[in-house]
Amino acid sequence: MSESAVTLGVEPDARTVIGISLGNSNSSIAVTIDDKAEVIANEDGDRQIPTVLSYVDGDEYYGGQAKNFLVRNAPNTIAYFKDFLGQDFKSIDPTHCHASAHPKDEDGVSFTVKDKDSEEPSTISVSEVTTRYLKRLVTAASEYLGKTVTSAVITVPTNFNEKAREVLIKAAGDAGLEVLQLISEPVASILAYDARPEATVQDKIIVVADLGGTRSDVTVVASRSGMYTVLAAVHDYEFAGVHLDQALMDHFAKEFIKKHDTDPRENARSLAKLRLESEATKKALSKSNNASFSVESLADGYDFAATINRLRYEMIARKVFEGFNRLIEGAVKKAGLDVLDIDEVILAGGTGHTPRIANNLASIFPESTTILAPATSVSALNPSELAVRGAALQASLIQEFEFDDIEQSTHPAVSTVKHITNSIGVITIGADGEEVFTPVIATETAVPARRTITIPVPAAGGDVLIKVVEGNTHIKVTQPEPKAKPAKEADDEDDDSDEDSDEEEEEQREKIWKIGSTLAEAALRGTKKGGKVEVTINVLADLSATVTIREVGEKGGVRGNIKASA
Repeated sequence: MSESAVTLGVEPDARTVIGISLGNSNSSIAVTIDDKAEVIANEDGDRQIPTVLSYVDGDEYYGGQAKNFLVRNAPNTIAYFKDFLGQDFKSIDPTHCHASAHPKDEDGVSFTVKDKDSEEPSTISVSEVTTRYLKRLVTAASEYLGKTVTSAVITVPTNFNEKAREVLIKAAGDAGLEVLQLISEPVASILAYDARPEATVQDKIIVVADLGGTRSDVTVVASRSGMYTVLAAVHDYEFAGVHLDQALMDHFAKEFIKKHDTDPRENARSLAKLRLESEATKKALSKSNNASFSVESLADGYDFAATINRLRYEMIARKVFEGFNRLIEGAVKKAGLDVLDIDEVILAGGTGHTPRIANNLASIFPESTTILAPATSVSALNPSELAVRGAALQASLIQEFEFDDIEQSTHPAVSTVKHITNSIGVITIGADGEEVFTPVIATETAVPARRTITIPVPAAGGDVLIKVVEGNTHIKVTQPEPKAKPAKEADDEDDDSDEDSDEEEEEQREKIWKIGSTLAEAALRGTKKGGKVEVTINVLADLSATVTIREVGEKGGVRGNIKASA
């Protein structure tokens, strides 16, 4: 940890903690009150606070006020800077900064703006920009809480490297903020759901699609008894919210050209107006089927107003939506999984509000997969607030840690634990006399791990034989049988029959278990009619296991050990 952060060690009982989601487009702050995360609005009433700073005559503006200055004070407005933290100038992509202060190759990455009441510009490093912005977030949170915020858990992407982490911790320290922990954004989003009172902890595979303004991050996570393991992550800058904005910008620009024979995209101020209103229209279309677009003096003194419906929007942005589909499916494939293996898909980030994205995923994934998005689930949380809610909950959990523990959590040592590569389950005889496989411990479960299941005994009772086996899933594909073409009548002049016009049936795909090697067999004798058998499998750190089988409500049982495979 940097020295500036070390000097900020706050006694646990003196901490006031918040969660911060520091995004490249928007940021947010939250606090946990009575075990519930509450997102804090700043003094402008914004819960999603644009990650923007602007300077006018020596005064500093941030958030929504600063974003509005992109139209008339772009050279002194700094935006989209978070992704530059810890980066060399040669490695950054400044594309999104072309309508604001441009990054420069000084002290890593810097910006030159007139931040004082003078004509002399200043060069500000991206670390200093972050410090100034974090100060404004901390001030907003402190005013809301009525006491000074001292500490925070901050979310970061999964590809945030060690140098970027160090720069962020230092920037926070310079802002007077103790960093309790840097938590990955997908884990924070999952935590926001798993911490709800009605949530139940269960083994599942989750896809977190964090679709932001300038980038999209899709992460496949295995959740095993509250432990999260990242199976795969993809990061993309070609499909994000700005590309949906661009589709609307191009659409309205063409409409404007038809009326006034001038292109608003050729003038910097007109382009800024076009971009801001297109973004607002996009957000409106996520909530309703129709939206209005209206800009005073868009270009050459001409006002412009138009309307668009959601169907038209989805058509003009079709390629972007298809890109999101490919991105998410690609992450699943990168994890070595099939869409049938996924239990939940969580849409996070501002673009996660878009109904078309959620509806597309509902078509891609099977009905058994829960799509947690406002358009597909009434129980879905606000996608824009997931990460900050998770950060606030984590902050409340660790705020009483001693400083040495905090230092370790901000610079975690990489530890490797063994995982189960094949599912472990039991085979019993069902009511119809057929063998039934029941999974007990899922693949990718970190060890040591302990799971218990309860299974019914045969209706007549008696002896019960149980096999402990390994198993894996595979996808069974059933091709539809070709339809026989009906014979045509000799005088039938219609070449297109009704059958020809019918759509071909799609192939059927289902996930089935493929049983592997038998690990152990045991018999439980003399069970009662209508009874139940409890099976507990405890896998140790060396991958050896203990199996306990007993009849529920009865004494005794069977216990045995399984050696680890060589």
